[in-house]
Amino acid sequence: MKKECVAMLLAGGIGKRLGQLTKDMAKPAVPFGGRYRIIDFVLSNCLQSNINTVGVLTQYQPLTLHKHIGVGKPWDLDRMDDGLAILSPFTQHNGGNWYEGTADAVTKNIHYIDQFDPQYVLILSGDHIYHMDYNELLTHHKATNADVTISVMEVPWKETSRFGIIHMNTDYEITSFEEKPLKTKSNLASMGIYVFKWSVLKECLQYDHNNAYSDHDFGKDILPYMLLNQKKMCAFPFRGYWKDVGTIQSYWDAHMDLLNGQFLLQLDQKDWMTYSHDNNHPPQLITETGSVHQSLINNGCIVSGMVESSVLFENVQVGNNSIVKNSVLHPGVRVGRHVSLDRVIVQEDVIIPDYTNINVPLSDEPIVLSKEFFIETQKVGGMKS
Repeated sequence: MKKECVAMLLAGGIGKRLGQLTKDMAKPAVPFGGRYRIIDFVLSNCLQSNINTVGVLTQYQPLTLHKHIGVGKPWDLDRMDDGLAILSPFTQHNGGNWYEGTADAVTKNIHYIDQFDPQYVLILSGDHIYHMDYNELLTHHKATNADVTISVMEVPWKETSRFGIIHMNTDYEITSFEEKPLKTKSNLASMGIYVFKWSVLKECLQYDHNNAYSDHDFGKDILPYMLLNQKKMCAFPFRGYWKDVGTIQSYWDAHMDLLNGQFLLQLDQKDWMTYSHDNNHPPQLITETGSVHQSLINNGCIVSGMVESSVLFENVQVGNNSIVKNSVLHPGVRVGRHVSLDRVIVQEDVIIPDYTNINVPLSDEPIVLSKEFFIETQKVGGMKS
């Protein structure tokens, strides 16, 4: 079946900077926004953009991610001839070498792309929060007749060292590219969203595969190689909301953004829905002793304390006389009585004992509370504020 465009979704990252959140699962599988996982956003973008041939490249701790994705039904990707395909390293004929980088992951799946004989290949990351119509990117790519088009946006200057930085002229043509520079004269960052002419990308991947000195990475190797060889590279400025939730701080920030009335990425947008699996929990219950202010409260929650500026995933309970502020509580969390939480992220199914008091000052990064956290706390003799 010939396709104009095939998407390759990179979803195998370790996400080291997310610490405890990615200890047992890949970064794209981390819960987000009260009822989603991070990967739901890019898959929903594919659905809304009518991109219905998607290869998902997984590697690190894939069990939770594979279970969540399934056959792609929530995103209308459960199809016979195209749809969603999970492409793990162990599917390779040579016995299952790990993917050695983002470019290597695509190289080892050239056979998957070739069966659709596409004109274009869309490279996506599975760990960003945003809404985007990929057709606008593809239209821009066609109009400029570029070999590769990179979606870009301005980021705060203090964060430029986290990204690939783009320099372009007035015609959107990229003149230079810096991968995570310590100092730079541009704050125009690559979003990790690329559309390539497949014939050009395939040639570059095959050259890179035979380069013993390469890290086999798009940002470090493929894009600089294309620039050096005078391939036509263009930028596509994106002006919507986009967040790389690659750190604990940015993950917490993105949840607080959800509670901002001016937030561009409203989860209840009817014209651009974010899809996921539905859980059959009963409606939320706010008891006579409970109160909720500017918060997202999901189904199955029972709130008997006070919740303010927080996100509660499904089936969370908050006990009498407890206060939860500026926090993110993952599914199944149980908050006891007389508990005070401020600026914390609580992992799935954690039970927080009565009279626990954890309040993180604004000057510090929010902390992640796991089952291991409370086990270690008991060993050293109790909870500290």
